[in-house]
Amino acid sequence: MEALQKLKLLGCQMNLEPAEEADNSVATPRATTAAPKDDLPVHYAAMPGGRRIALLKTLLTSACERDCLYCPFRAGRDFRRATFQPEEMARVFLQMHAAGKVEGLFLSSGIAGGGVQTEDRLLATAEILRRKLKFRGYLHLKLMPGVERDQVWQAMRWADRVSLNLEAPNARRLPSLAPHKVFEEELWQPLKWVDEVRRTQPPYQAWQGRWPSLTTQFVVGGAGESDLEILATTAHLTRQLNLKRAYFSAFNPISDTPLENLAPENPWREHRLYQASFLLRDYGFDLEDLPFRADGHLPVDLDPKVGWARENLSENPVEVNRAEWRALLRVPGIGPKGAAAIVQARRRGTLRGLRDLRTLGVLANRAAPFILLDGKRPAFQVPLL
Repeated sequence: MEALQKLKLLGCQMNLEPAEEADNSVATPRATTAAPKDDLPVHYAAMPGGRRIALLKTLLTSACERDCLYCPFRAGRDFRRATFQPEEMARVFLQMHAAGKVEGLFLSSGIAGGGVQTEDRLLATAEILRRKLKFRGYLHLKLMPGVERDQVWQAMRWADRVSLNLEAPNARRLPSLAPHKVFEEELWQPLKWVDEVRRTQPPYQAWQGRWPSLTTQFVVGGAGESDLEILATTAHLTRQLNLKRAYFSAFNPISDTPLENLAPENPWREHRLYQASFLLRDYGFDLEDLPFRADGHLPVDLDPKVGWARENLSENPVEVNRAEWRALLRVPGIGPKGAAAIVQARRRGTLRGLRDLRTLGVLANRAAPFILLDGKRPAFQVPLL
């Protein structure tokens, strides 16, 4: 099978893996940075600073010995599989890079011969790219379940980002998705090793003198888990292990899998989880601040920041001209950049109207019900929808 045909086969189900950063301000569910090109798994990913790059997102092999109940690559499922050897994968990618089709690589794999042997093949691909072929661009490497500590360290030497998918928020929920994975030993422990390496090893050992960022992913709605469970795990990873980003993938049933008859998850649930995770990571919110229902879920019809503001700011609006930066972040329509711009602008004078806020990049009508400007509630037009 020729290389491009293999890439098409390997990439056809990689939409289960979000491609790097998504836009924090997306207004609709399932907003994507991904757009396959010529049936090849080429996706557009946002890098730090907002620059977008074309990313080849693929697997070394779609053969897998694991039997995860939701996964299109699970053992025993009848479909055509494909495999690259490390040297072949590295050279195919570099040919695409030289042709200007891609700038970076997101490399994962099905598990064949165990997690350790599979990780060895991923590491071999990375080493060929970095050492032999002198590739200096963006590389995201997956850590396989059961990876060894030294392999984690090796992956961190070559990659700009590493990730390992938890899939479920805890050991109680994991068997509903992946009955033969071991939550603590195979999934959680490697994430702790990533943090340990970053805390104890000098960064000059890493690629370009800095350790890679760390991400994980949850399957949302396949295991009966609540939003509170997912976000509690996300908050712990963010604060204790310096997780850069949690990704959420709304469950969609795949034919010829044990969960094929399970209803798909509402994509708005995925969207609300992203919004809530940003509040925990970037806005100083705690789990207790989020508007969970009695069943531990967030309302799908309500932005969680707006939900908190209605409960806490409707009768106690924030005075924009005096509030601290952290208090400004709690106001809907004001993000970290907008809060910083407000603090800077009010050193030059008093902010008196919504027009002043709009010039600073604030979503003024969104903020208006929850603020005071020079002691007065601003007049604003209520949206029709």
